[in-house]
Amino acid sequence: MVREGETSMSQGRVITHKGLKTPKAAAIAGVVFSVLLITSQLLIWSSIPAIPSHSALEVIGHSNTVSLALNMLPFAGVAFLWFIAVVRDRLGELEDRFFATVFLGSGLLYLAMTFISGAMAGGLIRILQRTPEIVTQTGTYALARAQIYVAMNTYGLKMAGVFMFSTSTILVRTGVVRRWIPFLGFALAITLLLSVGTIQWIPFVFPAWVFLISADILIQNLAGPIKATVKPAPSRQ
Repeated sequence: MVREGETSMSQGRVITHKGLKTPKAAAIAGVVFSVLLITSQLLIWSSIPAIPSHSALEVIGHSNTVSLALNMLPFAGVAFLWFIAVVRDRLGELEDRFFATVFLGSGLLYLAMTFISGAMAGGLIRILQRTPEIVTQTGTYALARAQIYVAMNTYGLKMAGVFMFSTSTILVRTGVVRRWIPFLGFALAITLLLSVGTIQWIPFVFPAWVFLISADILIQNLAGPIKATVKPAPSRQ
């Protein structure tokens, strides 16, 4: 016989599992990620000179602002991991091995490139605060800045483009959001993949698109339950 306590625990597990599948959870995580990442990028953009040839001493005056922006990245990363997990869980049995590899792999690689860039920038800021002559006289500042730029804008954004392709495929198959959003995602993903760093606002494309998805899911969640467009497999007789 099943005890009353065990029944309650089983019901609790079912309720928790269903809660993880709600689109609202994915939307909240996406909003948090988008707001934190865009805020961090804006703070860095306004604090660091756009021209690499400018003196590194100009960055020291904004070191506290840059440090605040870099401290936001881990929290944005946690929110992004939650967003990935809930989207995968919502996809459920529709996810095959090939799709799971591309979707999850590109998302984790994007997050890794973001963290690596943030760690390199954080280390550079600490050296500038304590012993600025080390990086200003040896050319370390220019080298470190170039490495940070390449890691984020070359490798990171390309992985973001692949992730956008994968996520757009999910949205087209499940119909979780309006159909024009995933098609916009395909177009923006091509822009990220083909960009060579000539467009200054290109790093904002990915978090803005995630915010668009999240906002649409939240709006539809308030209006009523979201229905997937994927038809179930016919039952066997």
